[in-house]
Amino acid sequence: MRAEDNKRAKILIVDDEVRERKFLEFLCRGLGHEVIFAKNGSDGVDMAEREMPDLILMDVMMPTMDGFKATERIKASDVTGHTPVIILTSLDEPESRIKGISKGASDYLTKPFDRNELALRIRNNLMIKSYLDLLKNQNRELEKKVAEKTEEIRRAFEQIRGGYIETVRKLNAAAEYKDEETGSHIKRMSTYSKELALALGMDNEFAETIYYASPMHDIGKVGIPDSIMLKEGELSPREWEIMKSHTTIGAEILGESNSPFLKMAEDIAISHHERWNGTGYPMGLEGEEIPLPGRIVNIVDQYDALRSKRPYKGCLEHEVVVEMIMKGCERSQPADFDPQILDAFNKISGRFEEIFNSGSQE
Repeated sequence: MRAEDNKRAKILIVDDEVRERKFLEFLCRGLGHEVIFAKNGSDGVDMAEREMPDLILMDVMMPTMDGFKATERIKASDVTGHTPVIILTSLDEPESRIKGISKGASDYLTKPFDRNELALRIRNNLMIKSYLDLLKNQNRELEKKVAEKTEEIRRAFEQIRGGYIETVRKLNAAAEYKDEETGSHIKRMSTYSKELALALGMDNEFAETIYYASPMHDIGKVGIPDSIMLKEGELSPREWEIMKSHTTIGAEILGESNSPFLKMAEDIAISHHERWNGTGYPMGLEGEEIPLPGRIVNIVDQYDALRSKRPYKGCLEHEVVVEMIMKGCERSQPADFDPQILDAFNKISGRFEEIFNSGSQE
């Protein structure tokens, strides 16, 4: 509120002397402002918090609580800390002036003071208060707008995320419709992958992303003929080459997306059959050339495939599968896997057994 614009301010006068209060009241009302009173420092602190004045004129020598202590209390409060305080006192020693300013007073005048000078001090301090109020209101409006935009972005993200999750569920349903066992495999992949990512020390964002991306690892199999997908017995060399193409088909299906879920799903689809030693497919990548999500899903996929019944094979017990992965077998060798991921898998393999036996995501 600005006095120079003839806007009415609320001024709190804190003084135990009736004569001084009357003089200050006359001056402030003459300037067009509202006036409220307190008779000591303690009442002044209470009045300031209750009435929220635009300016406080504070005497020093008062009973109950002096003006220095009252000013300190007022300036320390989150409610009244920005309210300017002018100390008016007969104490004219430099030490008293320094003490008043150190307690937070914005101005200091000694009695007897010049009426015109006090009027200018009041005007200037009200101008400062008006600027502080303006900044405070602008900050409040800015915070409100930021909060609104943040909420809009959050809702938009949740819609995108929800749309992707619903897509995963629909694809899972399609897989289950065609092959119930393959559908169960897809469901388990989410939790396997998330647990292994966390065991590797990845953050929650990565773990959540791989949770939703990993079920898409074999999406390219929609392009593989049923005669190959459901064939009992081993595949011929030609059929095997066709089967391996599910990795590139999957990457094509999932490619060219800005979604972090779909980007990771694309990496997984193209790389989850690559091997640490470079003997995998489709590109023969080696070591850290293979995207981390693909390295994680590689061992996850191996575990679940060995444990699951397929048209061409029976199922194996958990302990047998863990030993085959850790020590090697005809299907895989330890050198196929990232050593750090292999070690993490071994440490939490009991959790894998729980997930497989549950038959669901959680």
